[in-house]
Amino acid sequence: MKYQLQKNPFTVPTMDNKVINEHWGRATDGNKEISIAHMIAPPHWSEAPQTPQFDEYTIVLRGKKQVLIDQETIILEAGESIKVFKNTEVQYSNPFDEPCEYVAICRPAFSVETAGR
Repeated sequence: MKYQLQKNPFTVPTMDNKVINEHWGRATDGNKEISIAHMIAPPHWSEAPQTPQFDEYTIVLRGKKQVLIDQETIILEAGESIKVFKNTEVQYSNPFDEPCEYVAICRPAFSVETAGR
C-alpha cells in the first residue's frame, strides 16, 4: 500500500460544543504513535488544566486560541503554532468572541488515559 486516504474522520462526542474530528489515531486506524485531529473550539470555550503524557502540537487555522503554561498566557493567532512537551501542565481555551479552528497533533497518540485530566 502506497497511501491511505481518510474521508471519514471519527467525530469525538463532546459535552461542550467543541468539534473534534480525528483523522488519524486510536479511534480511526488504531494508531498509538500519533493522532491528528481537526478541531473547532466555540467562543468562550475552556477545558480543565491537564498534564498529558504526550507532546501536543497545535496549528491555528482561524481565530485565536489561549494556552496557559505555568501561569504564562500565550495567545496563538491564525498561522501560528506551538509544541507543548509531555508532562507539562497546560490549559487550552478560547476566551474570544469567535470560534477557533485548529489542528492538534499528539505524539504518541491521544488517549483519555494519558491526557492527565
